Amino acid sequence: MLSKGEHQTVPLSVLLKRELAHEKIERPEISHGQAAQTKKGEDFTFLKTECQRVLGDGVTTFSVFGLFDGHNGPAAAIYSKENLLQNVLSVIPADLNRDEWVAALPRALVAGFVKTDKEFQEKAQKSGTTVTFVIIEGWVVTVASVGDSRCILESAEGGIYYLSADHRLECNEEERERITASGGEVGRLNTGGGTQIGPLRCWPGGLCLSRSIGDMDVGEFIVPVPYVKQVKLSSAGGRLVIASDGVWDALSAEVAVECSRGMPPDAAATQIVKEAVQPKGIRDDTTCIVVDIQPSEKPNPPQPPPKKSGKKVFKSIFRKRASESSSNAERDYDEPDVVEELFEEGSASLSDRLDAKYPVCNMFKLFMCAVCQVEIKPGEGISIHAGSSNTRNFRPWDGPFLCSSCQEKKEAMEGKRPSGNGRYSSDSD
Repeated sequence: MLSKGEHQTVPLSVLLKRELAHEKIERPEISHGQAAQTKKGEDFTFLKTECQRVLGDGVTTFSVFGLFDGHNGPAAAIYSKENLLQNVLSVIPADLNRDEWVAALPRALVAGFVKTDKEFQEKAQKSGTTVTFVIIEGWVVTVASVGDSRCILESAEGGIYYLSADHRLECNEEERERITASGGEVGRLNTGGGTQIGPLRCWPGGLCLSRSIGDMDVGEFIVPVPYVKQVKLSSAGGRLVIASDGVWDALSAEVAVECSRGMPPDAAATQIVKEAVQPKGIRDDTTCIVVDIQPSEKPNPPQPPPKKSGKKVFKSIFRKRASESSSNAERDYDEPDVVEELFEEGSASLSDRLDAKYPVCNMFKLFMCAVCQVEIKPGEGISIHAGSSNTRNFRPWDGPFLCSSCQEKKEAMEGKRPSGNGRYSSDSD
């Protein structure tokens, strides 16, 4: 028995074992595989696990997976693959803790995408690329996307979730309206005599996408501002399927996950590509990345769940953050396999995407451009709200701030000045 005033000490080895057990719950095992069949050589992937980030009290890791589906040449896809991650990370302050870092990702991804596009367009090359970019930190998955590649999630129980958005003009009325309001034209290819064929395209240029990186010959109202979704998986984990349109033009999300379920990631990616190209042969680059996010004590790939009657319903509605639940009692009875939505935003407006309503309000420094991160002299920064019609909530002197070059980029994307097409066309090949 301990006498009054004495305290029982816990051996360091016991504390370390407890911490290790906690870490196994907190940090999932990440395994991945990829497969591709190439027709044009314009698809590129980026796979990097165990990226290290220094915290104030130690080191943590995260994983990054990217798919870049180029068009009109591979230059934009290659440039984005080589520079996007660094551009995203350069926006995030170094002194954030883990939760703050995760909360900062949505804004950092927007700034990083726009910076990458701006830098590439300055090279006066006309190619473009779709991007689906995935960052995994613990059980939190953050996906940023422009174009028509997709990322889907199959949770451990078998529910299917869309984590990206399609920016094809054919199926996105809101994007069509945005482009025409910004000065672009949307229509089908005119073959003469009033005959129009093919999908809806943006003119000039004839691109059938409303968002991409690059594509300076089309006009800057084809924006690089990504749709971003951030979700938190349960500790049961799940599987991500990231694939180019060569897969999704042939397969539904349900077919993609079912044809490969139970396989390790490499075999699953190969099977999905095989299923996609089998009916009509390969006509486009067809690329697939499969990522398993699993508890460390369960390294095997997910097995098929029990068959259920009726057609599977794809889940677009997520459980909101736990803080929004009405009581602790309700949280105690949550089903074990629940995907929690932390963030979702698809606006093409930088004023909306970089404003101070987001968490980590001091993320953008007073004398630093929120996009390209160059230093701005006092009084030279331009508020992202300058010229905004939403004057009720923001004032022109409210930050974050842009340098003059990024402000020009913003105005071009909003159709408020001639786009980069006019500026750079004389220097193009």
